[in-house]
Amino acid sequence: MSWLVTGGAGYIGSHVVRAFREAGIAPVVVDDLSSGVASFVPDDVPFLRASILDTEAVTAFLREHKVEGVVHLAGFKYAGVSVTRPLHTYEQNVTGTVHLLQAMEAAGVEQMVFSSSAATFGTPDVDLVTEQTPTAPESPYGESKLIGEWILRDAERAYGLRHTSLRYFNVVGSGSPELFDTSPHNLFPLVFEALFHGRTPKIFGDDYATPDGTCVRDYVHVQDLATSHVAAARRLAAGEPVERVYNLGSGHGASVREIMDAIRDVTGIDFTPEVQPRRPGDPARIVATGELAARDLDWVMRHDLRAMVASAWEARQAAGDAYPN
Repeated sequence: MSWLVTGGAGYIGSHVVRAFREAGIAPVVVDDLSSGVASFVPDDVPFLRASILDTEAVTAFLREHKVEGVVHLAGFKYAGVSVTRPLHTYEQNVTGTVHLLQAMEAAGVEQMVFSSSAATFGTPDVDLVTEQTPTAPESPYGESKLIGEWILRDAERAYGLRHTSLRYFNVVGSGSPELFDTSPHNLFPLVFEALFHGRTPKIFGDDYATPDGTCVRDYVHVQDLATSHVAAARRLAAGEPVERVYNLGSGHGASVREIMDAIRDVTGIDFTPEVQPRRPGDPARIVATGELAARDLDWVMRHDLRAMVASAWEARQAAGDAYPN
């Protein structure tokens, strides 16, 4: 028996794949490589290059590898870009999830760990977000993730799907030097790419209602995140109770300027970031408690901010000119 990781060639997905292997659970991967990197998938892990919209191919793959559960990470993950590409976002994240569930139903797979997002909350009016905080997404991306959660609940009522949704906050760092964040929109890779090529990093907006005017986010290490996916899968497989939604947050926020300071310290490169206008879809502050996940999913902050920056910078340096531009 095995677990399928959709988007397993991506930054987060590849860490989840390795976490499953280390836990003694056989992973298999589906990824269309629209943003993933083929070399991120270990050579001995079965890999289907296909879109989750290809129900027939995914169904056959599930059956071939006797998959018992799915970690669903595949999707279009760029909140800001989703504002100008809403239809593409909904096709990949909503229609794609429907097709995947159809494939799972056809293959008799009844367990899913779903990659959701802090973007479902929009801009909360509380200092610390919990699972009970009202959702109010401000981008098509956030909306698509919330719809994904609803779809899973409907599938549970209709045919007994066992599931849980993990709402990620800002995922950074690296658990292995050969794995790095390839996003052209996330803060860490944007700053590292600028520094690597001798350019000045940018801050998008310094007029938010925060202590230093820049966005405040809850940063969590990708390896800690991956570990909790394994814990969620194990609880589902064992028939143990799970919450429908868990926040994977640290309970502490850091501003963009604070991140810039940490990067300057870790890299030893002195720079003064250039301030640019705000990006659409970016809330001022979002920080969450991870108490429920700590109770059920082995959710522990094993890395501080400096360790997050250092591991991410090491991976970027190791990539060298092989980093996708």
